Amino acid sequence: MTPEEQDLVRARQKSRSIVTGLLLGFLVILFFAITLAKIGASDAI
Repeated sequence: MTPEEQDLVRARQKSRSIVTGLLLGFLVILFFAITLAKIGASDAI
């Protein structure tokens, strides 16, 4: 593989890892919000 091809592969890997990290962070926030909503709903009963 030429250095240019390696740079392209690294750039794709970096962008893919950033997207994966953002997706994981979004899921954590979503689960946290759902948990807070369930706790809040059970307190209202």
